[in-house]
Amino acid sequence: MPAPDLDFVRAQFPAFSEPDLQRQAFFENAGGSYVCRQVIDRLGEYYRRLKVQPYYAYAASTEAGQWMDAAHERLAVYLGVGADEVHFGPSTSQNSYVLAQALGHQLRPGDEIVVSQQEHEANSGVWRRLADRGAVIREWPVDAGSGLLDPGALDGLLSERTRLVAFTQCSNIVGALNPVAAITAKIRRAGAISVVDGVAGAPHGLPDVAALGADIYLCSLYKTFGPHQGLMVVRRPLLERLHNEGHYFNAAAPRKRLVPAGPDHAQVAAACGIAMYLDALDAHNGGADDAGRPQRVRECLRAAEQPLIAELLDALGARKDLRLIGPAQAERRAATIAVVPRDVAPGELVTRLAAQGVMAASGHFYAVRLLEALCIDPARGVLRLSFLHYTSPADVRAAIEALDRALTS
Repeated sequence: MPAPDLDFVRAQFPAFSEPDLQRQAFFENAGGSYVCRQVIDRLGEYYRRLKVQPYYAYAASTEAGQWMDAAHERLAVYLGVGADEVHFGPSTSQNSYVLAQALGHQLRPGDEIVVSQQEHEANSGVWRRLADRGAVIREWPVDAGSGLLDPGALDGLLSERTRLVAFTQCSNIVGALNPVAAITAKIRRAGAISVVDGVAGAPHGLPDVAALGADIYLCSLYKTFGPHQGLMVVRRPLLERLHNEGHYFNAAAPRKRLVPAGPDHAQVAAACGIAMYLDALDAHNGGADDAGRPQRVRECLRAAEQPLIAELLDALGARKDLRLIGPAQAERRAATIAVVPRDVAPGELVTRLAAQGVMAASGHFYAVRLLEALCIDPARGVLRLSFLHYTSPADVRAAIEALDRALTS
């Protein structure tokens, strides 16, 4: 699959036309991506024409509801699930909290929950807190040197008491692409529920959740070209068993069971713009049949990012003054790369990079437990360079050169 036309791609993101951003290389995409124009246009139009209570009989209300429905339907296609399995909420942290409350009602004292050490706190703390209800928390450790998870180590943690396993598709620091389908198969054989944090994975291609075998899949749309919303897929058989966290009279409505505060109508409607952008990208690449579009788009995004990952890894790996976290092979990871500088504080490096027009970030990125396992001081953190398919080769070269100057100045 060929990489996308970069000029076409960048034309879909208004940020690249902003004078203040044009001379900047953006490498903090894992904290929040640029937003595609389809989302921006849809959000603006919704507020102009459709900012009414949706789903009533008058025209504006009916259309507002249709726009919201379209977000469920269009994103469900890319995720390989049913529209009623797609749920929106304020953030992944909030969504996982609601899920933990719903699942907590099913637990009995002594039931076991396995939580990986690679997690962002959004997919860790909420499950660990269920120890207050009598659950036994078992930690799936990372390798202290590389930060990688060993899928084989999970076997020794699963038992007849295991009720849930929480792990990440791709750590926001380690960057490794975990073998999700193989892991969920183990969890399924153990009779447990799999909760997959896809926040750091989805921006590099919305996955076929059915193929992954995940019971629950979480991602953040503001890191995936869209509005500030969290998206969660909860597969239908599990959804029907979950405790209703919405108003009691909405218990029979699948979309309302896990959104106790109600949806943000405009942002949900705007989220459809993500699918509209991906459709446009595929059409520009010559895509024909609808059925093959999600996979073609995944391959297209990967083709754009892969050579740039390799180039950046080669440059970082050649340095003796940096510790690379995660795999050194481009094919094993996403475009989220964290390093520990040996002689300069990560925060100071971010300042030096910013002075050269490279936007990056440092810190613990809400993965404090992971950094502690890697013997990295969370208060000092790591330097993270993260990019997406709209990043140019020139941006990567600029980051490499700026980092070299920042480390040697």
